[in-house]
Amino acid sequence: MNPHSEYQSRLQARRAEANRLARRQILLGYPRLASAILFFVLAWYAPQWTIVPAVAFGVLVRFHDRLRRAHRHVSRAAAACERGLARLEHRWAGTGESGERFRDPSHPYADDLDVFGPGGLFELLSTARTRMGEHTLAAWLLRPAAPGVARERQAAVAELRDRLGLREDLAVLGEDARADVHPETLLRWAAEPPVFDSRAARLAAAGLALLAVAGVAVVAVWGRLAPLAAILALEAAFVCWFRSRVQHVVYAIECAAHDLDLLTGVLLRLERERFQSPLLARLRAALETAGLPPSRQFTRLHRLVEWLDSQDNWFLRIIGPPLLMTTQLAFAVEAWRKQAGPQVRRWVEAVGEMEALCALAGYAWEHPDDPFPEFLDGKGRFEGEALGHPLLADDRLVRNDVRLAADHPLLVVSGSNMSGKSTLLRTVGINAVLAMAGAPVRARRLRLSPLTVAGAIRVTDSLQGGASRFYAEITRLRQMVDLANGSFPVLFLLDELLHDTNPNDRRAGSDAVLRTLVGRGSIGLITTHDLALTQIAAALAGSNVHFEDHIENGRVLFDYRLRPGVVEKSNALELMRSIGLEV
Repeated sequence: MNPHSEYQSRLQARRAEANRLARRQILLGYPRLASAILFFVLAWYAPQWTIVPAVAFGVLVRFHDRLRRAHRHVSRAAAACERGLARLEHRWAGTGESGERFRDPSHPYADDLDVFGPGGLFELLSTARTRMGEHTLAAWLLRPAAPGVARERQAAVAELRDRLGLREDLAVLGEDARADVHPETLLRWAAEPPVFDSRAARLAAAGLALLAVAGVAVVAVWGRLAPLAAILALEAAFVCWFRSRVQHVVYAIECAAHDLDLLTGVLLRLERERFQSPLLARLRAALETAGLPPSRQFTRLHRLVEWLDSQDNWFLRIIGPPLLMTTQLAFAVEAWRKQAGPQVRRWVEAVGEMEALCALAGYAWEHPDDPFPEFLDGKGRFEGEALGHPLLADDRLVRNDVRLAADHPLLVVSGSNMSGKSTLLRTVGINAVLAMAGAPVRARRLRLSPLTVAGAIRVTDSLQGGASRFYAEITRLRQMVDLANGSFPVLFLLDELLHDTNPNDRRAGSDAVLRTLVGRGSIGLITTHDLALTQIAAALAGSNVHFEDHIENGRVLFDYRLRPGVVEKSNALELMRSIGLEV
């Protein structure tokens, strides 16, 4: 099916349903108001008949709430379709979760390839509703997977690609704001040793509550206060004995249980699915449990938390202390943690992986022409045909072929300012990141070996750190050289290598760094304005390529097509003149 047409069709259907439900809510409001008015009229003239409008009002309120929930659900489904259309029409930048909290300036490529931030790769991909899903997706983009893992993810993404209903159901869960489930806090709480480990204490609390009820009955029937007073004194001593531990339990679960209803909803939806691919089958099996399914387990915990939150209600403030409600709820929370706590990490991590796979599957469904890459064994290799940048709109996209291998480890890219050199480096790098995350790539075909991506494209100085741009660049180069000793060959992407130093040092330093990287099995691209550096290509069995531009009516125009050889002209002076500088 055509993604744009399918989103349009679903959006129209969801909007029509939302309008129908809104009209029904308005129509239902009239009999609801009438029943309320009738109640007050009968209360004045015929009180014995007030039960009829009271029951009618209660039934109408229940139906109205059901309609309101259905309307909110359909409205969110419509919003999900609108976000899908925005991605297809390239209107998505700045509207989703940018993943800023995952940024690490010392990471070897995240900033260079726009993985995070407004308009970044994470924002394009992420449809996760829970923080665990976002954490998992970010981890996949930051750490390349081994080929076997990436192939498993490809099979899972391929199976999930056409399950648009599943992704829509997940998208409408929770509130409109971003999900606020904090997996680290929840997992840490679930793994802590128990605060209460005495069944006798829990039975004692329940027994004291029953005695308090009996004491109230004695007061009501015989008017004797002494038994109730004695029971309340025993309860006070019991509460004082356990006070600090009860407070610890209540505070800990309040910190850990943010938006448990959202996590429960995600689990409930995933439990309905059955899968064939090995990775999805394992993740689905991780949600199986000997007792209640995870969604039911979290529902129980969520209800306990709701009861704890309701202790501020005036009625419960009266009856709660004699019934030891807070203490008994703390015991119940600890009993839940003792039973289900050891399985929480498995459940939450499975949810995170499922959501990350659904995010990649959504991208695959919205880009049906993007293929899965083929992984090759052996030395470093990257062979891309018709490579494009996934963050660029189709009408701005210019595709180029790039081949790197052990017998051809280096491309030296020359060209004028703004001609596309840096974009080429980012295109190669971001497609490698997508490939090793298990996602489709923006290309006609991509074959690559497992690679460690490292870039020096957006290296900047640091005032607070007291480091110049040149120092920051050579620090990154040292990081690349160290990575070249790792398990996978390095795919290096160097923009204007060492251009902040004098020509002699630049050429000597560049030659030394590139010889070291290539000597350790690395492959990659460098860009340069210093045409003297183009001689390095032949010395290292690489080749020179370039971008061109031309002048038309006083304007500098680019076609962004990669050509063999070294560029033969520059455009710096023409660009200066084009903005009004007298040169």
